[in-house]
Amino acid sequence: MAHKITLIPGDGIGREVSFAALRCIEATGVDIEWEEVLAGAEALDDTGEILPQGVLDSIRKNKVALKGPITTPIGTGFRSVNVAIRQALELFACVRPAKSYSGIRSRFNDIDLVIVRENSEDLYMGVEFEEGKPETKALISLIGKDTKRHIRQDSGISIKPISKFASERIARFAFEYALKNNRKKVTCVHKANIMKFTDGLFLGVSRDIAREYAGKIIFEEAIVDNMSMQLVVKPHKYDVLLLPNLYGDIISDLCAGLVGGLGVAPGANIGTDCAVFEAVHGSAPKYKGQNKVNPMAMILSGVLMLHHIKEIKAAERLENAVKEVVAEGKTVTYDLKADPLDATAVGTKEMADAVIKKIKR
Repeated sequence: MAHKITLIPGDGIGREVSFAALRCIEATGVDIEWEEVLAGAEALDDTGEILPQGVLDSIRKNKVALKGPITTPIGTGFRSVNVAIRQALELFACVRPAKSYSGIRSRFNDIDLVIVRENSEDLYMGVEFEEGKPETKALISLIGKDTKRHIRQDSGISIKPISKFASERIARFAFEYALKNNRKKVTCVHKANIMKFTDGLFLGVSRDIAREYAGKIIFEEAIVDNMSMQLVVKPHKYDVLLLPNLYGDIISDLCAGLVGGLGVAPGANIGTDCAVFEAVHGSAPKYKGQNKVNPMAMILSGVLMLHHIKEIKAAERLENAVKEVVAEGKTVTYDLKADPLDATAVGTKEMADAVIKKIKR
């Protein structure tokens, strides 16, 4: 019986890398019935909506989606479509592996980290008060009255909610992930020394959950600024990193840098009922239509998706094919060459072709 999976191609380079990944996934022989829907710039042009209801309906129906990168304007306009999808579908766990592959240039070898990021709260909940608005001034006045803290009147304010419920949910997810994937250690990353009632709550709950796994999974704690330093000095010390939303976003990019960059960084957003798989990198609109960008992150996101739908052998075949292609270094995009101007660099489509050839041999 075919797996029914939602496909959101994305915009910018999204369509190119999404269909490269789709072709590689199909080459494994897994029977998939794709349902294509539009979100982002293409959807806005076509329907007047950046995130049509039909997108969410499709994911709820199919339970699984493969999503290409979608453009988010900085500082103005609509909030992130990515965040909106996660919140609407309660995709509370963001899982971002950072893994070394032979042939990918980086400062370290044999990195194998997994970032587990709480996806539903923290500053990314988007509870903000704009500078100069009456409600912002009223909030500043209330804060000053109740806390005796002076906030300047020309301030914008963001609220950072962290709940016991969401903290328990993501902490348990991290420990269960570690158990199921033969991981040894979970490190809770926080700033509880300063934010005692938000990060302090996250840390306290993580400690409570860790006690349930004592003797099975090692538990550690790390302050986020120190963790940033430790990861670039001795990343091999760490295994699964458990973080609130904002720190998880930042640290996952740092970890991607340890293994070669965002071009090789896959991601998964997982909830109780649905899961969306996507590359960590953005939509890079300046490269749209040039058949130039590296599809590896999207293909590896497909590997995560295949694991999720329990097509384990297909996932392993696809990942092994990617490993071989990048280790050989012949049929890869310009960013994976020692010299980006190397004339032997191939395009997005051709790199996918090389992966497919390895799968089918």
